[in-house]
Amino acid sequence: MSEPGTGRPHGVGHGTATENVEYRIAHLRDRLAAGELGELGVRAEVRAGAVVVTGTVPSSECRETLLRTVREELTGISVHMDVVVAETSSPDHAEDLP
Repeated sequence: MSEPGTGRPHGVGHGTATENVEYRIAHLRDRLAAGELGELGVRAEVRAGAVVVTGTVPSSECRETLLRTVREELTGISVHMDVVVAETSSPDHAEDLP
């Protein structure tokens, strides 16, 4: 559906673009909470006109799942990812203490 005389989809360009981004971020948060990434401390918020996703994940597989989910939910929006993979594997050698 487009706005009469503009050719734009309804709601685009009249201050609702930010609302649309916030809605999409909320949907992303819901999707992350409901899925396998629900226990992670991943945050998504708008900063300086882009969405910034931050947090720490336990494995590179989780990071890839998160990246894929963010791409699916926020297609067409500028996204900056600052997601760190925590090293959770056990050490392969004894620690030498002084």
